[in-house]
Amino acid sequence: MRPTFLGKETTGGQSPTLYVTERGTYLVQGWIVTDIGILAMLNMSDGETCVEVPAPLLTHLAKDGLNGEVTNLVFPIVHVKEDGNYIIQGERVTDSEALAMMDIPDHETCVEVLKAHVVALLR
Repeated sequence: MRPTFLGKETTGGQSPTLYVTERGTYLVQGWIVTDIGILAMLNMSDGETCVEVPAPLLTHLAKDGLNGEVTNLVFPIVHVKEDGNYIIQGERVTDSEALAMMDIPDHETCVEVLKAHVVALLR
């Protein structure tokens, strides 16, 4: 898998990042979710996890030709926090070559979501 950088929302040394792949997927790098209440609401299978990202991160989808605003709060967005940040669920990225191409600090992780699921978020 080869991630292609689309954009980043950097604040205070934190770096949620969005990538597109040649597999028809997006890689969403974000903060590891540790809130027990949020985690208890989710139904994740083995190999899945979730990340927290600021909503403006998804504006970088336009660089891949996806225009519109996120108006449909459906999977892969599984929760919206009071501060407006999204909790996004997907397959945990384990591809060592892809991970080597990305800069992921210890307090972050990365999920892979189908492009079709992301398109369904937009209007």
